[in-house]
Amino acid sequence: MNRLHPRIRLLWIARAILFAALLGVIAFGVFRFAPVLQIRPAVAGGSVFGVFALLFVTLAVLRYRLWGYEIRDDSIYLERGVFTRVRTVVPFVRIQHVDSSRGPLERVAGLASTVVYTAGSRGADVSIPGLTPDGSEDLQERLKRLAIRAEGEDAV
Repeated sequence: MNRLHPRIRLLWIARAILFAALLGVIAFGVFRFAPVLQIRPAVAGGSVFGVFALLFVTLAVLRYRLWGYEIRDDSIYLERGVFTRVRTVVPFVRIQHVDSSRGPLERVAGLASTVVYTAGSRGADVSIPGLTPDGSEDLQERLKRLAIRAEGEDAV
């Protein structure tokens, strides 16, 4: 099973801390402007930040540990999820096209994602985050070649 690049874990942890900080600021504001509640705003904001930072960082680390993918003979297999384990098998004959993408945060972290679009229902695409840019492009090319070959084998 292929694992994601370790930098994606740091990116997910940074997002978790920023989201926890946002919740802490909201709690600070609520307790600052609601004097009926007998809790000091700084204590409330700090407590909310601490609890959610611990929770979200733990989830980010678990998410990293539980994320993997594998290129098989006739399909790509993905396994991910903390609370709900999701196992996805995408047969090469179902692949429509493959993209390599780099969002702003991924560029800062030196990472990229490969997105596999499949034939099927709406939202039937899968994304593999946390790859190096070269690794993402290599995976994109490999999947493209395998999908073309599978299409030729499946033709009537």
